Amino acid sequence: MKKFLLSVIAVLFLMNAPVQAQWKQYNPNPYNDPANASKELLNPTNHVLLMIDHESQMAFAVESQPIEELRNNSGLISGTAKIYDIATVITTVAEKSFSGPVFPEIREYFPDSKSYIDRTTMNSWEDKRVVKAVGDFNKKKLVIAGLWTEVCVLTAALSALEDGYEVYVITDASGGISQEAHDMAITRMVQAGVKPVTSLQYLLEVHRDWARGDMYEAVLKVSKKYGGAYGLGIDYIKTMAEWIKEDGNNH
Repeated sequence: MKKFLLSVIAVLFLMNAPVQAQWKQYNPNPYNDPANASKELLNPTNHVLLMIDHESQMAFAVESQPIEELRNNSGLISGTAKIYDIATVITTVAEKSFSGPVFPEIREYFPDSKSYIDRTTMNSWEDKRVVKAVGDFNKKKLVIAGLWTEVCVLTAALSALEDGYEVYVITDASGGISQEAHDMAITRMVQAGVKPVTSLQYLLEVHRDWARGDMYEAVLKVSKKYGGAYGLGIDYIKTMAEWIKEDGNNH
């Protein structure tokens, strides 16, 4: 309960328009200011997002987390990629003959299935089209999420790492056929130099500054829809604030 109340207080603070205006005068654009530009952190323009095989058949065997959480998190990173126009590559494996369509939460933001790269290889990095699609964006950071963690994510991550990419894996938007399979794959990748992140962390690291008024409403919208307890807190405080305002106007 204490954590929830602290989250609500934080959201209320962030939603305060004067606070946004005050922050903006001090830090109007964190990404283009060399003094603020960390080479370690992700921003909208310094990486490619590779989403691998978030398909029905692949999801049926996932046991490392509840499927609704996996779908939710895939929606959160897809929404982040869409609203920030992040370079994104989506792959499928045997889409029409076996694995089926990608999650609706991904199709919501990337509806053109013809743009997906359908493969036969388990390691997407062994498909030249995928390597070319990622390389054409000319970015050295690569963020990966997919199914299964221990096969498709692991092999692509280690291969891209070997090719000189700085690789990040969104652990909670990836799933394995068991908790052990998922955990061992993450451990192996981290030992090799891959950097683990989570879906909400990805959104907030990309956004990074609440003074960014141009993206403020879009970030709140995707957070409310797919941000779990964090998004529920945003919806709660916004609704309560509106009700209190209405009640005050009626008296």
